[in-house]
Amino acid sequence: MIYTLDKINEMADGDEEFILSIVTAFLEEIPQDLEDLEEAVNIRDHERSYQLAQKIKPNVDILGMEQSRVLALDIKTLSKNQGSFDVISAKFPTLKKDVLQAISEIKSDFVI
Repeated sequence: MIYTLDKINEMADGDEEFILSIVTAFLEEIPQDLEDLEEAVNIRDHERSYQLAQKIKPNVDILGMEQSRVLALDIKTLSKNQGSFDVISAKFPTLKKDVLQAISEIKSDFVI
């Protein structure tokens, strides 16, 4: 499993409705954010890449997706500092693969 509910469970303190709301928000928002980030990376838009990576990072972090958090942080930092899009473009596919896998697993694990 690529994600974990450890952080959410700690925050939720047994509140299943809270857990479901976090997971549902992830499923509703992240696919579009990921698609938008891919477009921003493809057109080499530093500002948009920065904004979207910044938005994605806490969402993958709360699901315990450490590799994805690091990748989103790297993309965010590189974009903010007008870094090389060759480097950003090299990092994005792994982030995309991990997030899509998490989405698939979450859909399988939860009936939403």
